[in-house]
Amino acid sequence: MPAAAAHARHPRAPPFIEPPGYARHRPENTLLYQLVEQHYPAFRELRAMAGRSLPNYIESEFDAYLKCGRLEEGFLRVRCEHCHAEKLVAFSCKKRGFCPSCGARRMAETAALLTDEVLPERPLRQWVLSLPIALRFLLATDPDALTLVLGAVYSVISGFLLNTAGVTRSTGATGAVTLIQRFGSALNLNVHFHMIFLDGVYLPAGDQPVFRNVPAPTSAHLQALVQQIAERIGRLLEKRGLIERDMENAWLTTDGSGGALDDLIGHSITYRIAMGPRAGQKLFTLQTLSASAMPEAEQQGDHRGAALAGGFSLHAGIEIDPSQRQKLERLCRYVSRPPVAVDRMALTSSGQVRYTLKTPYRDGTTHIVLEPLDLMARLAALVPPPRMHLTRYHGVFAPHSKLRAAVTPAGRGKGSKPQAEEGAGKPATARHVAMSWAKRLKRVFGVDIEACARCGGKLKVVASIEEPAVIAKILAHLERTAPDPYQPELPLGARAPPAQSRLV
Repeated sequence: MPAAAAHARHPRAPPFIEPPGYARHRPENTLLYQLVEQHYPAFRELRAMAGRSLPNYIESEFDAYLKCGRLEEGFLRVRCEHCHAEKLVAFSCKKRGFCPSCGARRMAETAALLTDEVLPERPLRQWVLSLPIALRFLLATDPDALTLVLGAVYSVISGFLLNTAGVTRSTGATGAVTLIQRFGSALNLNVHFHMIFLDGVYLPAGDQPVFRNVPAPTSAHLQALVQQIAERIGRLLEKRGLIERDMENAWLTTDGSGGALDDLIGHSITYRIAMGPRAGQKLFTLQTLSASAMPEAEQQGDHRGAALAGGFSLHAGIEIDPSQRQKLERLCRYVSRPPVAVDRMALTSSGQVRYTLKTPYRDGTTHIVLEPLDLMARLAALVPPPRMHLTRYHGVFAPHSKLRAAVTPAGRGKGSKPQAEEGAGKPATARHVAMSWAKRLKRVFGVDIEACARCGGKLKVVASIEEPAVIAKILAHLERTAPDPYQPELPLGARAPPAQSRLV
């Protein structure tokens, strides 16, 4: 058959067109990726030479990040069912440490889950608890201690709400969702709690409990609560042998030689340099604003409306009305955001990393300056240990609560009732299914990636390519055959749909 006839019968599919507003993720073009790729191997070797090799979960985090979003590591083939335009979609690393892209994906899904399926259309309030520096170190390294402390905090605040409503734990119930943040604005390790509480209590009344509002806490209430929290946590940790106290001070007890990351964690918490000849010294900062010129409300550490006691800080100033679901989702996205903002990172002429603070400090500090190896140390300290859950459900939102199905929008839980048509053994509602890659984009950015931007046809995944030899063959073919305007886009791909097996 002549070549011309074959070409006429099988015309080449048109190039894929991205939808308006959607930009491909190109990790290798970001400064963070380039710094990790260049300096992580040296950081790992220096730790090994010092006899403090990185734990396996830390090495896995860095290695996976360097593969995240790279077509060379595998991809999906996505095709329009109508015009047959194709694109390659790279896999994501699925990690929960410092990867900005996977962190943003997790942020979007967490916010959608809490807004749509967990938090009901009732008054809500955010309670924020900051912790003393010594406790930040303990809770960053000990998941059991974290659970113990968080349980005490929830018990104090929920008890206050029940007492204010005039009920007891046997006659009423409240609930909260805690999102544990491990980072501060300066890429420092700062374990603190964002707790989204019901601003009231439920009173059992048949199949549908009755909600009773409570008034907002006053400054005197907050001060009493933070003192109660500090005292209770101190007693619990002392009873468990985790701290020792005298009349004036408290300190952590240590057993053995400590963990491999203890020095990195300690330096990160105390704003000190972890690597290089200046290790142990204070972090270098830039003060580009005068303290007197700073608006009081914008100063870092401004505790207006917060109560302080023994290094603890408790704030409860953000309330959300039942009709403010968009405000609730924005709040959930904020408290579940990833720790690293790539757009705030820049490289100085001397090769150091300049990172802009989200909010200036009270003394006018607006930037921190890090050596690349010290940046690696900070990233390592931010990675949560395995099996340390960063989202916790309390009270009526807990999985085993008898009221969970009655009060949550999804209606799932221990108290759910089976539908007659589904049979006694089946739940009334389907199990939670993670949002797809396309639904996240549409939910957060208003971008529809499920339809072809050229013809409106449906996009379909036609293959998952994971064999190195096949990957290399396809990419080499595309480099030879792609039109010149599309050469710069190879081999750069977009993210993988997170709802499929290993593609999450």
